[in-house]
Amino acid sequence: MPKRGYHHGNLRQALVEAALHLIEAKGPTGFTLSEAAKKAGVTPAAVYRHFDGREDLIAEAGRQGYVMFADLMQHAYEKYQPSALAAFEATGRAYLAFARKHPGHYIAMFESGISVNRTPELAEAANRARAILERAAADLSQHIPVEKRPPASMFSAHILAMSHGVVELYARNSPGAVSPFPPEDLLESGIGIYLRGLGLIEPDS
Repeated sequence: MPKRGYHHGNLRQALVEAALHLIEAKGPTGFTLSEAAKKAGVTPAAVYRHFDGREDLIAEAGRQGYVMFADLMQHAYEKYQPSALAAFEATGRAYLAFARKHPGHYIAMFESGISVNRTPELAEAANRARAILERAAADLSQHIPVEKRPPASMFSAHILAMSHGVVELYARNSPGAVSPFPPEDLLESGIGIYLRGLGLIEPDS
């Protein structure tokens, strides 16, 4: 069967899709460009028409992931307007949903060791995604007295860290890590405790 090589209709995207499958199966450092080329049905030499190396290929997978992630976060944010609290909580749930639905993209984005500043396009996509959560945090922060109000960037960074921790420890089947509660419940209760500490929701009676 002849190789499709340079005549492949969308070789660049086919290589990204191949890389995503390999990332899920072997991790971001567990595959070679030759394996990605083979999975895409092209010769290894054809890869270099689009990517300088494996890290560039993973960076493109990450960029596409951030675009999808930002779209999902934006949808969650807008769906629950005008309630700043509901919109903020929805962005946290969207983070968990994305990690479960798109594990290859998630790994490329957050676990590959590739800097978000590797390319301007990757940085732009990553910044857009973070800006949505920061905007949701800023909206909610308006209900906190100015003298007690944390910067929106810190507020959103805390929630991102919490969300990422739940995903890494309990939502992606980490070996030996068994949660006594569903990841969704862990994240919801963690966000609730954080928001109570800021006086944004009433304490439990």
